[in-house]
Amino acid sequence: MVLQQNLPRPPSKAPQRSLELSIIVPTYNEAGNLASLIRKLSQVLSGISWEVIFADDNSPDGTHRLAKEIALADPRVRCLRRVGRRGLAGACIDGILSSSAPYVAVMDGDLQHDEAILLRMLHTLEDSDMDIVVGTRYREGGSAIGLAGHRGAISRFATALTGWLLPVPVSDPMSGFFMVRRDRFEEVAPQLSHDGFKILLDLLATARNLRISEEPYLFRAREQGESKFDLRASLEFLGLLAAKTTGDVIEPRFVPYAFVGALGMVVHFVVLKSALQGAGLSFEVSQSVATLFAMIANFFVNNVLTYKDLRIRGWRILKGLAIFCTIGAAGFVANIGVAHWLYGDNHVWWMAGAAGALIGAVWNYAMSSRLVWHLR
Repeated sequence: MVLQQNLPRPPSKAPQRSLELSIIVPTYNEAGNLASLIRKLSQVLSGISWEVIFADDNSPDGTHRLAKEIALADPRVRCLRRVGRRGLAGACIDGILSSSAPYVAVMDGDLQHDEAILLRMLHTLEDSDMDIVVGTRYREGGSAIGLAGHRGAISRFATALTGWLLPVPVSDPMSGFFMVRRDRFEEVAPQLSHDGFKILLDLLATARNLRISEEPYLFRAREQGESKFDLRASLEFLGLLAAKTTGDVIEPRFVPYAFVGALGMVVHFVVLKSALQGAGLSFEVSQSVATLFAMIANFFVNNVLTYKDLRIRGWRILKGLAIFCTIGAAGFVANIGVAHWLYGDNHVWWMAGAAGALIGAVWNYAMSSRLVWHLR
């Protein structure tokens, strides 16, 4: 397998040198790109003592198996297989913390990032007091040509939204391509979120007094594979923005949970109308049926979206659903109680209703996260 990949042979009798650079590549179904990426890194990092760490989220295409097979013949290659965990940010954090090199780079495994600028990034950190070098698509000399169609529009909107909400002093806060001093990263690592799609944004918004440089590059078109940016990733991004905008008062995972709650309201009203007008049931019975349907829908959508990395499977689903519905019933009581108390105090119906709904949502999220999906 290794020979078939046509990989460059590492120097077998080269004198031992201290490791200078670790390149962290978070992967999911990237088996077809590993050989090309290692070959490209070998070409541009000649004369540098480097390693590449593939932080793989247990890819079903066998990315981790191929990476470990390659590592048997090439000591510059390592694989960190993550089982029961998923997420680009968490993979990057785990990969960086597993490194001992003074400098660490993060880049994608889909060959869209230009590896040729890695050497310039490294020299910038070695020859200056900069803490981080960010690969940017949006300065002179850079290009986002690889972001075609709706992906380009989404990226530009996300960049503009980030610039409006957070004081992040870079032209491309959505970049997934950067190099940082490992010691500076480790200082802030305990405060970073493992949930999310953009580790750089979290790092820049969390760390204080980072000295930042930017390096323009050409973002290439994808050769194979699919973008990992989906509905869940977009909700995680909005969650990260909410967390950093509020000083981490809001947890990033609360945003997808609230989104599912909004979908549950739609289910509730559809079932309520159907039961009232279609089945001719009384309002009390219709409301009860609609509430039960909405809670069941919320549980299953949360299980595959909000808590995908902690998904409940098998017969445990029945126990999880029972606990989720019990928590939801208690949240409903809290909602009514708070709303009634506030309305009796100031008679402002919308304020009382909103406060009750907020209390109920926060209760449901906090208790469900810990008792149903056992989020630490």
